Amino acid sequence: MYPRLFLSAGGSVLLLLGVMGYANVFTEAGSPSFWLDGPENIAHTGLGLLALAAVFVPGLNTVLAPHYRTIVGLVAVIALFFGAYGFLLPTGSSADPNTFGIANLESPSENLLHLVVGIVAVAAIYVKPREETSAE
Repeated sequence: MYPRLFLSAGGSVLLLLGVMGYANVFTEAGSPSFWLDGPENIAHTGLGLLALAAVFVPGLNTVLAPHYRTIVGLVAVIALFFGAYGFLLPTGSSADPNTFGIANLESPSENLLHLVVGIVAVAAIYVKPREETSAE
């Protein structure tokens, strides 16, 4: 239940971040504490669309539903990796882009966001829905 919810909500947020990035809402000049570059916008948009497709595209959702926990687990590992990796980069790094030659991840707020996403993904996998109690 929660992995499906995570993919739905997370996919929506990623897609929104990607679209806002294309609209230049989060630019380095306009929002220096949290900005997104072109490759991040592509990644956010693509991953958001994939997550939403995994839940809402008929047929695909049937095939992937048994694997939602695994998919969310992969998201958790990736988000936690990039959150931790970003803190290893020097703030204001002169190397542009500084992450595998693709994107910039030196912002502490961006790194915290990745860590939070990773933690929420882990929770989505392991937290069990509360059983409803019947009134007797």
